[in-house]
Amino acid sequence: MIQTYLKNWLQETGRFSIFTGQFFKEIVRFPFQINEFLRQCYAIGYQSLPLVSITSFIMGLVLTIQSRPTMTKFGAESWLPSMVSLSLIREIGPVITALICAGKIASGIGAELGSMKVTEQIDAMEVSAINPYKYLVVTRILAATLMIPILVLFADLVGIYGGYVGYNVRGSMSLFRYFSDVFEHLEFLDLFPAVIKTFFFGFFIGLIGCYKGFNASNGTASVGIAANEAVVAASLSIFIIDMLAVQITDLFF
Repeated sequence: MIQTYLKNWLQETGRFSIFTGQFFKEIVRFPFQINEFLRQCYAIGYQSLPLVSITSFIMGLVLTIQSRPTMTKFGAESWLPSMVSLSLIREIGPVITALICAGKIASGIGAELGSMKVTEQIDAMEVSAINPYKYLVVTRILAATLMIPILVLFADLVGIYGGYVGYNVRGSMSLFRYFSDVFEHLEFLDLFPAVIKTFFFGFFIGLIGCYKGFNASNGTASVGIAANEAVVAASLSIFIIDMLAVQITDLFF
């Protein structure tokens, strides 16, 4: 049983590696599907803003309210804005936003491409002399890679504002002073590694969603399986990337 599991895992890893290598080969070839890329940017980025905004606002609000009693006990209430903002920017904002996008985007891509695979639409594109990999996969991976960092930055800003609202539940501080305290303790090295890792989050969310959908087996049940596996694998990859990013940041910064 262990040998069968290991064999299947190695075969899946090999197929995934070939799929990834084809992306880097197709990305430099003409023609570029600009219109489809922009459409995917709209679908992945703009249409995810409401969910990301609500989640990040609640995150900042709850984190501030929950942290305030402890900070007050140690006489460090004035550090609350900087503590909340650094927590959001360094770790909570990127990871939670990426997980939300993994649930929404990876599952959507997996289900969409899976249904196209099952209904033989991808085969029809090949017959029509259209490169389905370049049209369907490359555009979605590039859009996810570009849009996830933008969504994370937006989520950080909204989360910090949520922290401001949470601070004023039992206190009083102007918006200008709150953001002044935030930026006073914020450094470039707090933001740079957090932004860089979000590009990898976006890349793997798009890549895994496309891989699971593009390789769905025949049958309508495989569409749901592809969407589910895309979410699980993308979420796991986010935690692995985040763990590696923390180690590298600690080593070099």
